[in-house]
Amino acid sequence: MGIIEPGIGLLFWMTLTFVILLFLLAKFAWKPIVNAVNDRETSIVDALNQAKLAKKEMEDLKADNERIIREAKIERDAILKEAREIKDRIVGEARDVAKAEGDKLIEAAKQTINAEKNAAMADIKTQIGALSVNIAESILKQKLDNTEAQNELVQNYINKSNLN
Repeated sequence: MGIIEPGIGLLFWMTLTFVILLFLLAKFAWKPIVNAVNDRETSIVDALNQAKLAKKEMEDLKADNERIIREAKIERDAILKEAREIKDRIVGEARDVAKAEGDKLIEAAKQTINAEKNAAMADIKTQIGALSVNIAESILKQKLDNTEAQNELVQNYINKSNLN
């Protein structure tokens, strides 16, 4: 018999030991190992399902976030547009009020200038009248210093009044 050829006795004891080992494993270890593998499989499936649910929730949250961001951008644009319109309206109103006030001030200044001009013209006329009277008085005094000129002037008036 060689080393590689097993003997019947050795083969019998190896088979008997293997059967006893299988029996002991089936009786005591097989069920807990199968239960542990089933529990592990169940926990892996649950973990995968939880991961799928979490992924779906994340996608839903992402979609909600994108929707909220779009709505916020639309609202922001609307608020900015309204703010620009309000600014333009306020600036326009202020411009109109300033123009109206400027026109009022210009009109008041024109009226004041015209009133001052009229007052100055009236004053000039008064001064010219007074000056004319003074000049006429002085001319008359010079002309009427001699009696012959006075008599001649009286004669002229009498002749004119007789003619009328």
